Amino acid sequence: MQYDRELDVKGLNCPLPILRTKKALAEMQSGQLLRVLATDPGSVKDFQAFARQTGNELVSSGEAENVYEYVLKRK
Repeated sequence: MQYDRELDVKGLNCPLPILRTKKALAEMQSGQLLRVLATDPGSVKDFQAFARQTGNELVSSGEAENVYEYVLKRK
C-alpha cells in the first residue's frame, strides 16, 4: 500500500499518538493516506474512536512484534 505520509509515535502513550495524528491529518489533503506506527496497546481503541468521531476512515490496522500500524484516509 502506498502512503502519502508516515508518522512514528512509538514510545508515546495516550493521548499523544492521537494528538500527533490529528495534527498530521490537518496538514494533509482530502483522500491522502497516513500510516501511523505506535506501541501503546490502548491505541487500538483510541484510533477506532478517533476515526468514528472525526470522519477520517481507518483503512487498516494491525499489529506485529508489539508495533501497531494504522492507515487513515483523510476525509
